[in-house]
Amino acid sequence: MDKALYISMTGAKHNMMAQGVHANNLANANTNGFRADFAQARSMPVYNGEGYPTRAYALTENPSTDFSQGPMIQTGNDLDFAIEGEGFIAVQGMDGQEAYTRSASLQITPQGQLLTGNGFPVLGDGGPVFIPPNSKVDIGADGTITTTGDTPLDQAQLDRLRLVKPDMAQMVKSEDGLFRQKNGAQAPVDGSVRLQSGFVEGSNVNTITEFTEVLSLSRQYELSIKMMKTVEGNSEASARLLQS
Repeated sequence: MDKALYISMTGAKHNMMAQGVHANNLANANTNGFRADFAQARSMPVYNGEGYPTRAYALTENPSTDFSQGPMIQTGNDLDFAIEGEGFIAVQGMDGQEAYTRSASLQITPQGQLLTGNGFPVLGDGGPVFIPPNSKVDIGADGTITTTGDTPLDQAQLDRLRLVKPDMAQMVKSEDGLFRQKNGAQAPVDGSVRLQSGFVEGSNVNTITEFTEVLSLSRQYELSIKMMKTVEGNSEASARLLQS
């Protein structure tokens, strides 16, 4: 009886964990630059010594992230940028380390610091980017930051955004929503990455697929709960037989 109980219990537990992955995807269906997470299930055989497994437990995994391109949304804002094709913008994470994002809706603080829409400092060749006061900013397709004044003589190249194109197989998503390389190293600057001004990249979440997965996992969870109740009933019937 205990084997069936634990098998159904692990099935229900990992169904809930998979639900969390898909629910997070649905919650970020309108988050610019968001990349959906995959969830998969597999069986884990249990061995008691040598020989064949006595049973198999369920296991939910988050193997990777979907890096496919999201839709391009036109905003007309000069500080909104979408990355064409592969690539990331380097930012400074909350831990102070370099991280990467696809969300390029930028803003300038009263102190002149360039931030993403989520408040992460944007990195240039020399570290966090700061804009001189009372300056007009133009960011080129290659990430070059140019400040302009009242006359053409006031134009000057200030910095350049760190645009990188790392190996996607080496990228992992952190809890803060930013991406980092598995080995913790900084990705090199890639001059082929291009920005498109006046656009943002939407989330690549397929809401229909995610909602369907949520419904399927809910029914699997209910099946596991029914199995646990069946095991409980069988255990009570066995106890009554032993008492008679």
